[in-house]
Amino acid sequence: MTEPIPAAKPLIGEEERAAVDRVLRSGMLAQGPEVATFEQEFSDALLGGRTCVAVSSGTSGLHLGLLAAGVKPGDEVIVPSFTFAATGNSVALAGATPVFADIDLETFCLDPSAVAEAVTERTTAIMPVHLYGHPADMAGLQAVADSYGLRVFEDAAQAHGASLHGDPVGTFGDFAMFSLYPTKNMTSGEGGMVSVATEEIARYLRLLRTQGMDRPYENEIIGFNARMTDVHAAIGRAQLAKLAGWTTTRQANAAALDEGLAGIPGVVTPTVKPGATHVYHQYTIRLDGASGKERDAVVARLREQGVGCGVYYPIPNHRLPSLAAYAPDLELPVTEQAAREVISLPVHPSLSEADLERIVAGVADAVGGGA
Repeated sequence: MTEPIPAAKPLIGEEERAAVDRVLRSGMLAQGPEVATFEQEFSDALLGGRTCVAVSSGTSGLHLGLLAAGVKPGDEVIVPSFTFAATGNSVALAGATPVFADIDLETFCLDPSAVAEAVTERTTAIMPVHLYGHPADMAGLQAVADSYGLRVFEDAAQAHGASLHGDPVGTFGDFAMFSLYPTKNMTSGEGGMVSVATEEIARYLRLLRTQGMDRPYENEIIGFNARMTDVHAAIGRAQLAKLAGWTTTRQANAAALDEGLAGIPGVVTPTVKPGATHVYHQYTIRLDGASGKERDAVVARLREQGVGCGVYYPIPNHRLPSLAAYAPDLELPVTEQAAREVISLPVHPSLSEADLERIVAGVADAVGGGA
């Protein structure tokens, strides 16, 4: 029987194992030098030297980033609904109100014109998501922010190494969060990295992650336990050294899928906007005009053929039971269309040429109804 092709596959090698063993031998599992070194290496490799603060998860990075940036109860932060719930959750956890705006169907990222329509007198910030690894329209969003006196934050959970006109994702907003969850383009096992624009935000973020302490037992504010351990940082450092090569492979795999899927009726392959570097956390196609039921049938046929795939995200945030109260009667037609039509196909660096051919053949067969 042919082995199934996984939708995602964390790559853990001898370098990661050796790094963990190095930390275990040191006896400094949580307060050693690895985290600070990882922060600097991540900054140098991906953010042009911008200050970075490591935390326990991507969600904690968003939550603490919002608090450190001064978001408070009564504020509104405009976010996309077509994303993982952590984006809206983090705003709510900060005591503020997530306001959902529609997306651009080509990039799946916030549409600046929809953001402008969502601004109210309580709006303080815009937080786009660089979804699937494609940068959001930061020039358009910054223009809206400038028009209304708003701040910009970035959810870069899926966009390690992405850029716009040569400027790295994570350097546009007052802060930006990168997730290091196992299925991301690189992992620390679990964790997040927050890039910050000012030392003031960085210091407050460090206080928040460590029970409000800068020095032991001198708690300045009420804080959290959201530190990254040295074990996780050591894994992240080993992964970071491989990220550029993995990104090149993801981009090559995406190009092969683009070519193979071209011409299949109803299949819309990912767009890359001029000046954008897409890092393909996900390779997400649309089945143009499909209902959710029709899309789900294609997903089922692909999985029957051993082609792993996912639907990210079938229920928009503004319709989730947890977040719907923030968006009563809200209609986001482009978001709803994307939620009905999207399928994410394998694009990870472990794919062989034969795997890519199987994925293309599987899509052609599944979209044709398995005939």
